[in-house]
Amino acid sequence: MLVHGETIVEPVIEGTNWSAVNCPEVDILAHPGLITVEEVEVAKENGITLEISSRRGHCLGNGHVAKLAVEIGADLVVNTDTHMPGDLISYEMAYKVALGAGLKDKEIKQALTDNPERILRNKGLMK
Repeated sequence: MLVHGETIVEPVIEGTNWSAVNCPEVDILAHPGLITVEEVEVAKENGITLEISSRRGHCLGNGHVAKLAVEIGADLVVNTDTHMPGDLISYEMAYKVALGAGLKDKEIKQALTDNPERILRNKGLMK
């Protein structure tokens, strides 16, 4: 399950990030905005992946999310939050989004390939 995080550009109930990282059904916390260190630590402990978003507005928190996730060791994915066909991006653009968030090559590979594949395997959607 994916939860809409506390992005800085849309009204989201305060505490949504905290609730999401403590929920065992959550796989991904999307665009968590100005997520706290404690929330990232809990996400890591509970195996919840944090999103680096390519969506306009949501992406404003990417650097903050990436920095904390890398420091703490939480998993990341790059996602689009697609609302219409024009929101879809190529692998190359996803790579640029991750690079722009401050991730290094190894971290980008994890966010673009390893972590999504792990989530799909855990859900029985990939062998």
